[in-house]
Amino acid sequence: MKTAAGAVLGATAFVVLAAAGDLAEGKRWWKHVEFLADDKLQGRNTGSPGHKMAADYIAAQFKKFGLQPAGVNGYIQPVDFAVKQIDEANSKVEMIPDGGSGAPEKLKFGDEVLLSARATAGVPVEAEAVFVGFGLTVPDLQYDDLKGLDLKGKIVVYLSGGPKDMPGNLKSHFTAERSKFLKAAGVIGTLDIPNPKLMEVPWGRTSAARLQPSMSLADPKFDENAGLKVGMRFNPEKAEKLFAGTGHTFAELLKLVDEDKPLPKFPLGKKFRVVAAVKTSSVESQNVVAMLPGSDAKLKSEYVVLSAHFDHLGTAQSVEGDRIFNGAMDNASGVAWLLETARRLKKSGMKPRRSLIFVAVTGEEKGLQGSKYFAGNPSVKGAKMVADINMDMVLPLFPLKYLEVQGLGESTLGNDIRAVCEKNHVEVQFDKEPDKNRFIRSDQYSFIKHGVPSLAFKFGWLPGTPEEKIFKNWYTERYHGLRDDLSQPVDLAGAGKFTQILFDLLMRVADADHKPEWNSDSFFKRFAK
Repeated sequence: MKTAAGAVLGATAFVVLAAAGDLAEGKRWWKHVEFLADDKLQGRNTGSPGHKMAADYIAAQFKKFGLQPAGVNGYIQPVDFAVKQIDEANSKVEMIPDGGSGAPEKLKFGDEVLLSARATAGVPVEAEAVFVGFGLTVPDLQYDDLKGLDLKGKIVVYLSGGPKDMPGNLKSHFTAERSKFLKAAGVIGTLDIPNPKLMEVPWGRTSAARLQPSMSLADPKFDENAGLKVGMRFNPEKAEKLFAGTGHTFAELLKLVDEDKPLPKFPLGKKFRVVAAVKTSSVESQNVVAMLPGSDAKLKSEYVVLSAHFDHLGTAQSVEGDRIFNGAMDNASGVAWLLETARRLKKSGMKPRRSLIFVAVTGEEKGLQGSKYFAGNPSVKGAKMVADINMDMVLPLFPLKYLEVQGLGESTLGNDIRAVCEKNHVEVQFDKEPDKNRFIRSDQYSFIKHGVPSLAFKFGWLPGTPEEKIFKNWYTERYHGLRDDLSQPVDLAGAGKFTQILFDLLMRVADADHKPEWNSDSFFKRFAK
């Protein structure tokens, strides 16, 4: 017969053993991060030799863990890219007073303005500029910043973000769809101004990376920017000059956003003249794809996808000392969870009822390109994908007590992750910063647009706690920076605990009697097939 003291001792021993197991799992996870974020991979830029080293490593691990090759060439699905790079020495952006009075002002690259290689066609452009608020069109809410405006042949200037009272996922989706509506209105160019309160990367770091090559899928059917001639971004610290003489100020516009009041729309009384020299080339990169056939005769034609991107930003062009964007958290960490889940699956000997696809995708940093290609051209022929579980920058920076879940309220996967987290003594949270648009900023979004219910994750925190400070400081100090490397502190036990949650979630979804479904009130239900 157990005594009360014995019961307490048993519970304590269980907690100690569980923590020890989490730490051991975290150390195994970290070994993969160490390889993928090592300097010798030179930042894993899409299509680079270092990226190919990472692809070969991932394929070898898939084979080691008993997964079948599911690419076009073994584990590899080749992905062809068109590459564009701005030649600033032979480019210029000038701001011209409307009506021809006053001399043109040449804007400074990096300090004031950036040219987007992906959205710039390389032909001279001179056009009037119009401020269009957020530049959003959201038919579901009868919201249209473009309504009633003559924008044909114009360059539109807009503020990033959207109205505070607009549902986050709706705002996120139509932010991604913005260019479609702008092109329909006859717009030929864009200039966006980041809202300083929503900026995760300081302007200086964004500016330093401005000469990185842009890549898009070589197949023109995927080109969402076709029809636009120029894309620009303006430093919010210098943005007042854009509004001089309009009767409005940038400070006034930011105040209206803070107060959730409508933004005015008005001509800037200026033209932009853009001469953009664009260097073009091509490159082949790789998705790495593996699968495990399901054990149930009826359910094996349904596939649960586990995804993570393994590309990063390569090397900086003009920084002394450390020049390598190692991308340890972004996203060697996600790929490490992909691999550790495969290892656990083999070790367990479990045979899931549905089939599983493990896909490490390329080109996420270039605009979700690799996942867009895979979701539209799956190398697993005939696969009906019923769920995507995506790992990108989950950020195990402190103990795992809360798990923030993007997509939590959109599908029945929300019930699955709640049940799994409850079992593992972790509290689930909704996205606390919907204006950051994280739900559309990683590879799950490529699957969502093909009707596949999806989830993505971050280690959660409570407002006002040290964990909130650590989380936000990481974005300011490390996100897309040289300090996202192997020297940063991580919580290995928390990472190990997330491995268990991920494995439990995958098996729960793969073994369920019914496939995941979009909730009846989800905006994204419209994509279901």
